[in-house]
Formats: sequence, C-alpha cells, structure tokens
Amino acid sequence: MSIVVVGSVAYDSVETPFGKVEDALGGSATYFSISASFFTPVRLVACVGKDFRGEDRFLLESRNVDLEGLEYMDGETFRWKGDYNKDLNEANTLETHLNVFANFQPKLPGKYRESDFVFLGNIDPTLQRQVLSQVKAPRLVACDTMNFWIEGQFNSLMETLKQVDILIINDAETRQLARESNLLKAARKVLGWGPSTLVVKRGEYGVFKFRLGKKGELLSFGLPAFPVEGVMDPTGAGDTFAGGFMGYLAGSGKTDETTLRQAIVFGSVMASFNVEKFSLGRLKELTYPEITRRFEEFKQLTDFEVNLEQ
Repeated sequence: MSIVVVGSVAYDSVETPFGKVEDALGGSATYFSISASFFTPVRLVACVGKDFRGEDRFLLESRNVDLEGLEYMDGETFRWKGDYNKDLNEANTLETHLNVFANFQPKLPGKYRESDFVFLGNIDPTLQRQVLSQVKAPRLVACDTMNFWIEGQFNSLMETLKQVDILIINDAETRQLARESNLLKAARKVLGWGPSTLVVKRGEYGVFKFRLGKKGELLSFGLPAFPVEGVMDPTGAGDTFAGGFMGYLAGSGKTDETTLRQAIVFGSVMASFNVEKFSLGRLKELTYPEITRRFEEFKQLTDFEVNLEQ
C-alpha cells in the first residue's frame, strides 16, 4: 500500500571516532524513504534548495521514491553538522542551518492525498496537522517528535497526538513528554493521549512497544538491538528504523499485533545496517536478501526453549 512521509532532506557533515564526511545526503525523510522503499513505494514530501545535487535526486528515484512532493526553493538546502563521542550514543550538534527548511509549508500532490499510510517526520506539530488535513482517509498515521517541540510546542503537540495511531520516539523523549521518570508510567500516560501504540527507541539497548489491553493493562513487547561489530556512524538510525517499521506495515497491508512485532524486527534490522557506514553508504548497497537473512539471524538471536520441569 502507498505511504507518504513528510520531513527533512538535508546535507550532513558528521565526524565520529572512525572518520568523517562532509555535505553527505541526509535528513529524516531521506533515511526514512530509502529504508521504507525496500518494502513499499514511498511518496516524499520535503523541500530542498537550488544546490540539491542531481545524483542525490537520482538515488531517491532509483529506490522507488516518488518525488512529486519534493519542492525546490530559492536558497540552500538544510544543513546539519555534528560529532559523536566514543560511545556513539548521542550526537553533539555543532551547526544547524535550516535555510529553505525554515519556510517549509508542506503541500501534498493530488495522488498523495489518497495514501493509506502516513508518517509525520520530526517537524513543527502544527505542520504535522496541516499535512494530515490534506490526506483524505489514511488507514494508519504515525509520527515522530523531539525535545525541541516537547518543550516549546507542548500544547500543539498534544493536538497532533490526538490524530496519531503510532508515536515513535526515543526513551528520553518519552519520559520528557510524560513528565515521568519511570518508562512504564510514562508509556501509560502517553497512550492515554491518543496513540494506540507507542514505540520507544533505545539506541544500542533496543526498542520497546507499548499498547493498552482491553482492561487497561499495559501490554509490552521488547527487542534488543542487533549486535553490530563495526559501528561507524549512528546518524539517521532512528529514521531508518521508522522507515523499515512503517514500510513493512504498508507493504503487508496489515496492522495486527503479529505484524506490528514483525515490523519492529524489520525496523531494527534496517537500523543495524545503517550504522555500518557513514551517511547512506550502507543502505545504498543493501539488498533485500541481506535484509531477510539478518531478520532470520535476529529471530535466532531472540529464540529460546522453555522447560520449567525440574
């Protein structure tokens, strides 16, 4: 089924203990789109400047990403510069130049408005709702957010969450959003605000999924991160996870509990590949057989027999 994503397309300059890149293709919508495209066609809504490289447009088009919603604006493309310490757990932002992204007003082409699955990337929650108002009858809506919007646009974010089925954020953002130090208490509170599912990204520690049962009980599913020996650059790993997760759901056309769990595994698989090279380097060369093979390895990693007899 069709999936539309709105977010940023950017050029990143990143340094880790293992190397660096300058002006590499990045942005939340880019990582999401490339990842999701392995499972389903993607419709991208974003903006770039006149400096957006033709080779980068070709990469997206070659991966079955529809670019009718990519707007070219006068000025330069959004740029971000950051570095990581040895543990690679958190990026230190050195420079952020929004450029044309500062005036971004998402506009959905006609065919995009019929999309079944919608992912609202990390943008102003008011803009997220503007996007939703342009989609006729989405089957499933998921969104991301960050501490900047939680702090500065809390009330607006609450209005967005009322219209969202799945919220995908990290551990610290979940606690900040709910104003709870305990993750389970935070999850229960967030699920009371609208989303039926909360997916909590925990970086190298894996991921949790939370839902409320019929009697109000908190139902959870957890998964470790896939062990990767050669982590080079974690930039975009969360967006790559979201792309794999949503791409698999849209590709399967299902949203039941079993499919949601499978989607979390595929999202984790995609994120594990993303960190193996800088920028989109690993995703560019990735093949679907590699994805399914790692999915099976993940299954073996978490599989065990139960024998409680003494």
